[in-house]
Amino acid sequence: MQVKGINDDIQGIIFDMDGLLVNSEELYWKANIQAAEEEKLGTPRDAYLKLTGATVKEMQDFYHKYFKTDADRDRFIKRTDDLVWQWTDEGKLKLRPGVQEALDEFKNRGLKMAIASSNYEDVLQHFLWATGIRNYFDFHLSYLDVQKGHIKAKPAPDIYLAATKKMNLAKENILVFEDSSTGVQAAKNAGLKCVMVPDLMAPTDQDKQNAIMICQNFFDFLKKI
Repeated sequence: MQVKGINDDIQGIIFDMDGLLVNSEELYWKANIQAAEEEKLGTPRDAYLKLTGATVKEMQDFYHKYFKTDADRDRFIKRTDDLVWQWTDEGKLKLRPGVQEALDEFKNRGLKMAIASSNYEDVLQHFLWATGIRNYFDFHLSYLDVQKGHIKAKPAPDIYLAATKKMNLAKENILVFEDSSTGVQAAKNAGLKCVMVPDLMAPTDQDKQNAIMICQNFFDFLKKI
């Protein structure tokens, strides 16, 4: 596949999931707010935006700041996860704009497709089934693979290097799609070209350097092929 602005022939695509393919980052944000209000934490609503695509350390720092005990933190996280699972079952999880059209186009062109996500395996499976896109992908990697393979989470390049190896294509023939700074950095660290499709957070100056292009949505990208 030829893409305007990219010289190499693209034969495989690796996607992040949360906030890129589906609107789950928005659901997690709303669930964080509801769980915090139930716990009467008094946390500013925009504070949870810092968890969008956050590294493990950033998440730990956030929880350390707002929770006195591990039990309080664990209860908050469980409540957040339960709300997102419930809302997914209620049909509130949606594909982001242009995702369905892009998946159809890439499939018609015979491209290999995979997901490299930092989310848990059961959540990833739940999201794929709920949105009906599971069968588009040749394989997926999740936090389970991070745990099993003893590889580091994003922004380390490990999960993208593992996906590249499994896809069995040269790096120059692979294109990554990401929505967060952490993910874009991980792709760059892996030596892969990355298109950023921002979700809740606007691109930073660093993102503009790291990403090969920034698209408002997948419709925007499809105009370039």
